[in-house]
Amino acid sequence: MSHVQGFFYPRTPTGRSSLLPPPPWHYSGDLLTVEYRTDPARVAELLPAPLEPAPDDPGAVAVIWADWQSCANDGAELLDPVRAQYRECFAVVRCSFEGRVYSRCAYIWVDADFALVRGLHQGYPKKLGSIHQTRPHPFGRAAPRIAAGGRFAGTLAAADRRLAQAVVTLREESPHNGFVNAHPMAHHRWMPSIEKGAGDSLDELVQSGSASFEAGQAWRGEASLELFDSPSEELARLSVEEIIGGYYRQVGVTWDGGRLLADHGRRVIEAEAGR
Repeated sequence: MSHVQGFFYPRTPTGRSSLLPPPPWHYSGDLLTVEYRTDPARVAELLPAPLEPAPDDPGAVAVIWADWQSCANDGAELLDPVRAQYRECFAVVRCSFEGRVYSRCAYIWVDADFALVRGLHQGYPKKLGSIHQTRPHPFGRAAPRIAAGGRFAGTLAAADRRLAQAVVTLREESPHNGFVNAHPMAHHRWMPSIEKGAGDSLDELVQSGSASFEAGQAWRGEASLELFDSPSEELARLSVEEIIGGYYRQVGVTWDGGRLLADHGRRVIEAEAGR
């Protein structure tokens, strides 16, 4: 009988083919953020029970572009950059659970398979997309500086259709890079049963956050954001009613597991077993 190993699929005798190494996972990257307000009802419809809208500013949304380099503990991916580098764009809202405010990723697109699967493990609803953002550089005229007057743009497309575009012009240093994505994340991990009509085999509400965090100086400024309709996406339902501001920050984050908040799937299985 063969013993297979690996943190995730595919599991093999050596484990070398697994899409993911075991955590901790380390990230270094640049974040371009636009915060705005939408109709609070559009946020509320994205919050399945037992989540509720945040008690203050419930219509606040952040759309974030991120240009990442990531690796596991041994750093092997950094010497094979195709396994380390990826980009993503995601929409974050806030919610409340048992009296505590959480951030929640409502939509997210990435451009690499390992990033997509890693996110599904964490409860991020990742899909594949085409993501681009302006990169800073300290020399030459082909890149802005992270300083007053620096102009940064981000674009997102999926299934051959543009979904979002933004421009942020930096004005001044900021003590933070926004408030919408500043809480622990409350996510659902879902997996439908293999048996037709049997519901979900996995239905967990989980808390996720950084095991460690460091960051450079945050900057803020004026921002514009456009969202576009698509026959297969719903990001535009979070329509832009009022721009709060734009931000830019370079960060380093380590993720090393989350915490189970509620397990509806286990309760359902136990109830069915007791019939």
